[in-house]
Amino acid sequence: MAVPKRKMSRSNTRHRRAQWKATTPQLVVVTLDGVPYRVPQRLAKAYERGLLRPEG
Repeated sequence: MAVPKRKMSRSNTRHRRAQWKATTPQLVVVTLDGVPYRVPQRLAKAYERGLLRPEG
């Protein structure tokens, strides 16, 4: 496991952490039983195959 050789300053730590950004999932429209649902693109096939059920 990588171990830092020296202590990293609080300023550097916070600058590094500030670069991380969460992205919203890209939604696509999937029609199930005649009702359109917006679901994440990576899960669209699972909804179409009936492996997942939409909420609401």
